[in-house]
Amino acid sequence: MELNLNLKFFFHRFCLILICLLVLIFQSDIPNLKALPMDNYQSEMVIEELRLKVPADAKAAWLNAEKEIWDPWLSSQDGFLGRQLFWDKEKEEALILVSWESKKLWKNIPMSEVNVVQEKFEDNVKTALNVIKNPFELIYEGELDKQG
Repeated sequence: MELNLNLKFFFHRFCLILICLLVLIFQSDIPNLKALPMDNYQSEMVIEELRLKVPADAKAAWLNAEKEIWDPWLSSQDGFLGRQLFWDKEKEEALILVSWESKKLWKNIPMSEVNVVQEKFEDNVKTALNVIKNPFELIYEGELDKQG
């Protein structure tokens, strides 16, 4: 009789522990259920963010090269929605925000093609400023996902 009571006690404890473990496992998975699947994420609008060091004395050359080189090329790309240029006088930094219809369209652009345009941009700037090296150091490169 005592053995039967001990068996019942252990069985109840085992079931209680099992239920607690199952609850914990499923609770920790809830944020993953709310996450966007990769396919959806690839089709969401994304903003490319670039930060450059742009000295005050080179600001006009930077803006001119952006207008002459990057604007026409970007306008010809599938998924390009527009871009905004900002310049921080105190930090002498530029912020470039490029809006893309989707991450997939943006990332489908061959890097070799981007490098060719970047080289044209740098040549334009070096000629305008009569320097040997591109004065615009890339500080940060990232992306922003539109919320809401």
